Amino acid sequence: MTSHVKNTLVTTAAIAGALAATTLFNTTTVKADTTSSAPVTTTTSATKDTAIASAQAKVNSASAAVVSAQAAYGSASTAAFDAAAKTAAASASAAATSAATSSAVANAQAAADSAATAKSTADANLAKAQSNAAATSRAKSMTSAAVVSAQSAVASASAKASDADSAVASAEAGQTVTANLMKSDDPTQASAAQQYFATKTAIVKLLPSGQVQITIPLTSGLKYLKEVSYNGVDATFTKTGDDSANITFTADPATSYTLAMTMDITSVMPFMPIMHEKALLDVDTTIFNGLLAAKSAADAALTSAQAALSTAETNAATVAQVASKAASTATAAATVASDAAVAATSAATNLTSAQAANSTAQAALTSAQAAQSAADAVLAAAKANLDSANAALTSAQAELKSAQNIVVVTPASSTASSASSTASSAGSAASAATATSNVASSASTTTVTSAVVATPATTKKATSSTPASSTTAKTLPQTGNENQSALVALGLAILTLGIYPMMKRKHA
Repeated sequence: MTSHVKNTLVTTAAIAGALAATTLFNTTTVKADTTSSAPVTTTTSATKDTAIASAQAKVNSASAAVVSAQAAYGSASTAAFDAAAKTAAASASAAATSAATSSAVANAQAAADSAATAKSTADANLAKAQSNAAATSRAKSMTSAAVVSAQSAVASASAKASDADSAVASAEAGQTVTANLMKSDDPTQASAAQQYFATKTAIVKLLPSGQVQITIPLTSGLKYLKEVSYNGVDATFTKTGDDSANITFTADPATSYTLAMTMDITSVMPFMPIMHEKALLDVDTTIFNGLLAAKSAADAALTSAQAALSTAETNAATVAQVASKAASTATAAATVASDAAVAATSAATNLTSAQAANSTAQAALTSAQAAQSAADAVLAAAKANLDSANAALTSAQAELKSAQNIVVVTPASSTASSASSTASSAGSAASAATATSNVASSASTTTVTSAVVATPATTKKATSSTPASSTTAKTLPQTGNENQSALVALGLAILTLGIYPMMKRKHA
């Protein structure tokens, strides 16, 4: 038990004892010849006893109400004290939490802002990287298509070059074509030498120079045909038998050639001179015209297509590398953006948590303050009730005092009745003392903060408005002094009963 509560109990017990003593002192019978500032009323003994008993009951009730109000006030005071302590603790906790969380909130806010900025930057980089990756992917597709197209062009050029090569190869290998020897001066008439070229054919070969090599198969008459020339250049004879040979000469492609021939038939006709004749070889070698040019063009086209393919492949490879790098960049940017999003979410969660901790502490403080306000309101109401009970007690004590000041008028023969009335008053006083003792005992076991008990003013001796020589004054019972000692002793006993528990509790 705290010293505050102990002091309160002691004070309450002392007040109760004093109240009991005061009540007993105020229940003495007033002498007829005493003076009092209070008004004096004369009535019968029974009426006075009734008034005293009624006033005493009110005093007892008011005393009990005071003690009850003191108990309520003490309980409310304790609750208010506890609420104030809790408010102080909540305030300190809120201050500490605010000091701790304010930094955490600031740091969390900064981290959240930084994470949000990083996420925004990462998202922008991701969008840029994805756009670049898409562009390079399209370029890669285009260059791949260009490669395919170039490959197709190469294939086509290669086929044409191959055809041209085949044609030239065939021409270079030689082809057998129709050939006739006609008279040079009459191309419509066969030459006399025609009989020696029985196949009427010629083998034509294309030379790399673009000229043609013409071979005329001489089936017989080799012994007679001594020379053959074209444009002053002798033809080459290659024997294929005793009387046969292949006569070959080179010329530009044409449709006919004028050959110079020397015939010597003197062995069979001695009288015939050696004849020098000209014959027209009717053979078309223009079939080879353009083959070399076509081959050259086809080769050039193939070379160009191959170069284009090489360029397309190089471009495709370069673009593919760029596209691959852009795709890798986009992937990395996506990872960074994802990480930034996670960091931003975590920072936002931390910020919310820090703010929640601060809000919780503030809410606890607000709740404690509300509880304190409620406790203070209860305390104020209890104080008002206590003040009201004290006022009621003061009023009851005044009423009791007024009843005690009533002057009883009785005949001389009623002295015994007056003594009985005095004894009844003493009995009422004893009852009041017992009630006050109970009140004091109850107050000694009740925790209170403070109690203010209105103590009635000391009763002065009543002064009768009737002269001392009157019959009424002479017949007043003279029991005030005799009863006062007994009543004082009883009051002191009750006061001791009230103080003893308090002293025992104080020294416990």
